[in-house]
Amino acid sequence: GGDSRPGPARMAREALLRQAVNATVQGTAADIVKMAMIEIDRRLARAGLRSRLLLQVHDELLFEGPPEEIGDLGGLVRTTMEQVVRLSVPLKVEIGVGQSWAEVH
Repeated sequence: GGDSRPGPARMAREALLRQAVNATVQGTAADIVKMAMIEIDRRLARAGLRSRLLLQVHDELLFEGPPEEIGDLGGLVRTTMEQVVRLSVPLKVEIGVGQSWAEVH
């Protein structure tokens, strides 16, 4: 029996492959979020809501608005983000509500 561990060249090749796959997935996710942000902005204006998108942090969007719009805003954001692209698997959106971003986490 010899050493069954993969050699440095194989390990390097596998690491590069993982990086390439991750970059593609992360780039696609970023594109989806950008498309959703544009469509959410359009829909907010059409709906006459005062709520506004404040910030994007990776795959999260932070909104500010009056408490009475939470239900409408949540529905609008969820629907838009889940339907902005058609994929073979469903996109799922989690929504948190709080007085601050820290409170939601």
